[in-house]
Amino acid sequence: MKLYFHSQVRKQYQKLPIKVREKFDEKIANFMRDEYDPVLNNHLLKGKYQGYRSINITGDIRAVYKKISRDKAAFVTVGKHSRLYR
Repeated sequence: MKLYFHSQVRKQYQKLPIKVREKFDEKIANFMRDEYDPVLNNHLLKGKYQGYRSINITGDIRAVYKKISRDKAAFVTVGKHSRLYR
């Protein structure tokens, strides 16, 4: 699968603690192998992110993406659940 990362995701990634960055890298690698692996808790979103999907990075950190095609996805934001879904 080909992944794209919005510039906002790159900035947000740099602000994450190192342990969370490591977890992010691990989950993205997992996503590339199987985007619906149960450990990712991949789910459809509603509201302002309608049409987007989310995966869990840690207990409170989520990465939001949109499927572009069968083998392409674009990650648009990453952050704490409470900040993303207010």
